[in-house]
Amino acid sequence: MNEFVFLWRRPQRPPKTPQQMQETMEKYRAWFKDMEARGHLAQYGQPLEPKTGRVVKDKSGNFSDGPYAETKDIVMGYSLIVAKDFDEAVALCKDHPIFDEGGLIEIRPILKL
Repeated sequence: MNEFVFLWRRPQRPPKTPQQMQETMEKYRAWFKDMEARGHLAQYGQPLEPKTGRVVKDKSGNFSDGPYAETKDIVMGYSLIVAKDFDEAVALCKDHPIFDEGGLIEIRPILKL
């Protein structure tokens, strides 16, 4: 089995109502619970702060503020998923609720050293 990082990308949008947020969170919890039950969840991961970050430009530590507002899809968080190969990793995310919000999932394999 291999590990993959799922980077959750969601376009910026207006805030949801508390009821809508609760419904969305229930869908996410159900998806994660299913992945865990089937042995595909290596780590839940963490959400990222949506409006803060820095991009370091050189060895001197020069940086610019980020994430960039003009970026179409901002990385909102990540999870580590276990799958036999890329095809299975893609198949595992097909029913994720982020797609209902117009979001994307970037899948990156973890390099084994």
